[in-house]
Amino acid sequence: MAVFMKVSLPGTTTEQYDALNTELQSMPGDTFAGCLAHVCVPTDTGIEVYDLWESQEAMDKFGAVVMPVAERRGLPAASERPTVSEVHRYWIPGS
Repeated sequence: MAVFMKVSLPGTTTEQYDALNTELQSMPGDTFAGCLAHVCVPTDTGIEVYDLWESQEAMDKFGAVVMPVAERRGLPAASERPTVSEVHRYWIPGS
């Protein structure tokens, strides 16, 4: 079952996000396997990230990869746990 995830990352800049994303994209294999959609939104205090994953397992697998990289890069930790919700239905225009 697909899941939707939202996380607020206060203190994280778009430059830090871009550098993290560049490193993740350069890793071998499909680091983002199972991610159906991803959005990063800058806010007055940091960034918010919204993801649509094909399953909880795919999201958890990505989390196991991204968290050590983010910590090594010194990105601020999330102030709250991500909000994860089961998705009833989704569609992506043009697909």
